[in-house]
Amino acid sequence: MEQNNTDYIRLAADLQTDSIVDGPGLRAVLWTQGCSHHCPGCQNAQTWDFNGGGLVPLDMVYDAIDELEYQDGITFSGGDPMFQVEACNKIANYCKNKGLNIWVYTGFTFEEIMKLSKTKPIYLDFLSKIDVLVDGRFKIEERDLSLLFRGSRNQRLIDIPKTLKSGEITLFDEKEYNEENRFTRAPIYV
Repeated sequence: MEQNNTDYIRLAADLQTDSIVDGPGLRAVLWTQGCSHHCPGCQNAQTWDFNGGGLVPLDMVYDAIDELEYQDGITFSGGDPMFQVEACNKIANYCKNKGLNIWVYTGFTFEEIMKLSKTKPIYLDFLSKIDVLVDGRFKIEERDLSLLFRGSRNQRLIDIPKTLKSGEITLFDEKEYNEENRFTRAPIYV
């Protein structure tokens, strides 16, 4: 159910700013529309419909990114950004050129994305622009409000540059992050 017209992206909402629960620092969040995972207990079930939200020209997204102030990075969430990988890849490239770090939430696992990239290299191209991938479906039976930037224990915070370089999954260093930011209870994200 990927969107084919890559000059547009289907979004669930306007670009959100000043989020503190979707990655480190103050973040802008791009809420993509469309997801077929349908995780029970999903906090964003309104983003599942592939025909919901609104179709937005990428130029409008770029303009909104240009207007960002005081944001440490951008987070792609949804829905699931992987269902609009071509448009998200273009936006990620634009964000990288602006110096923003990129976090992506997806119900796919890293391994599933790598498998998809064998027939569609665009997935690997998108991954190469991501700093941290929060992977895996939300599982209500594994819900844990003490986790950093994720809602269930099966989900991983994957350091993508280190993972791609080493060829082995390397997790985001939560301990170092907690020490640097002096908090022990994570923001709630489910």
